[in-house]
Amino acid sequence: MGGISTHILDTGRGRPASGVPVVLQVRDSSGKWRRLGEQTTDADGRVKRLLPKGHTFPKGVYRLTFDTSAYYRKLGQETFYPEVTIIFAVRDESEHFHVPLLLSPFGYSTYRGS
Repeated sequence: MGGISTHILDTGRGRPASGVPVVLQVRDSSGKWRRLGEQTTDADGRVKRLLPKGHTFPKGVYRLTFDTSAYYRKLGQETFYPEVTIIFAVRDESEHFHVPLLLSPFGYSTYRGS
């Protein structure tokens, strides 16, 4: 069974971004987004498991939303991107999907990790 994880690195500070709320949603057949899980990044900036135990990860379109404003507010720092949303497609439900986020107050990038 596949799954999804994420890791956020604050490239501006050169360290993991801990305490970032992350929401996972799936787009249903009507095109609406349905929430599947919500976690907060740990001290290492990771969420190792976004899906609830026993939940399958079928083919489809998924959305990760990172509440970056909450993270930067705790640091007392301004950010241009109060929220980062990453939409991706799952074509093989047996695979694990790792979606890292490289974050700074005025930019971000992502890629499919391993």
